[in-house]
Amino acid sequence: RPFSRELLTGDTLGAARALLGARLVRDADGPPGTARRVGRIVEVEAYVGEDDRASHARMGPRARNRVMYGPAGVAYVYLVYGMHHCLNVVTGPVSFPAALLIRAVAPVEGIEGMHRARLDAGRRPVPDARLATGPGLVGVAFGIDRTFTGIDLCDPASGLHLEPAPPGEPSPRIIAAPRVGIAFAGEPWVSVPWRFLVEGSPSAGNGAR
Repeated sequence: RPFSRELLTGDTLGAARALLGARLVRDADGPPGTARRVGRIVEVEAYVGEDDRASHARMGPRARNRVMYGPAGVAYVYLVYGMHHCLNVVTGPVSFPAALLIRAVAPVEGIEGMHRARLDAGRRPVPDARLATGPGLVGVAFGIDRTFTGIDLCDPASGLHLEPAPPGEPSPRIIAAPRVGIAFAGEPWVSVPWRFLVEGSPSAGNGAR
């Protein structure tokens, strides 16, 4: 079942709440026996418009951020510190730059593959719940890099895509908090409550990249 693009085309803060509880899915594309990897999205961070001094769009359209100005539901992946690949979901109408950074995912399926990917990246073993507790760790667990920029996350045929929560799953209780790691942006951007977390999730709320 594809995730609704319509839920991502309106207000970015509303899209953030709609995305929590949805599934991030990486289809099996490795050696024989490799399982697909699925996780429940439990933490996101919103970046909204060129006025947002914490956003990559603050300097206007550039080669790096141009995908943020495109249609909702497309992936924007950037590299931090030369080593952390961070997945964003583009939101809002075309020509308005906004996106949601996927900060944390709770593993649901293909957990062995997530552990293997982590070890292959030279990281130490952790409990299942901590496999993707920061945006860079989401990238590691799901094998995401910048080649995924531009992929349609609302297309179930995409190797990396979004799916809605299973029917009957309770809606998550959501906490709003300030974003992290953006001191350079100054106020009011440091304090706006644009980070959204699933209350009580052991996979959310970790500051690690």
